[in-house]
Amino acid sequence: MTEPIGVQTGSGNIFADLGLENPDELLVKAELARKIGGIVASQKMTQAEAAELLGIDQPKVSALINGKLSGFSTSRLFRFLNALGSDVEIVVKPKALTQAQTRVVAS
Repeated sequence: MTEPIGVQTGSGNIFADLGLENPDELLVKAELARKIGGIVASQKMTQAEAAELLGIDQPKVSALINGKLSGFSTSRLFRFLNALGSDVEIVVKPKALTQAQTRVVAS
């Protein structure tokens, strides 16, 4: 007989669940990078074309799209989104009675 597999509900932030430092910042950067990758793909840009538009080299675009974000600040990712034709909106509001939550909306 097999033993049942334990399931634990996540917090909504995988970086916090993994116990990483600065999990909210990591989550924001991951969401921004996901959005950037989606825009590059939807506009059918090559990484070289994206690199030229963003003012970085192609290997950095590859790192960004593949989630290697240690060399990218959130403000730099905001600038990339602007260069790709997207506005970035940061909303600050009172936190709910449950846990605080960090959220970035880029449209």
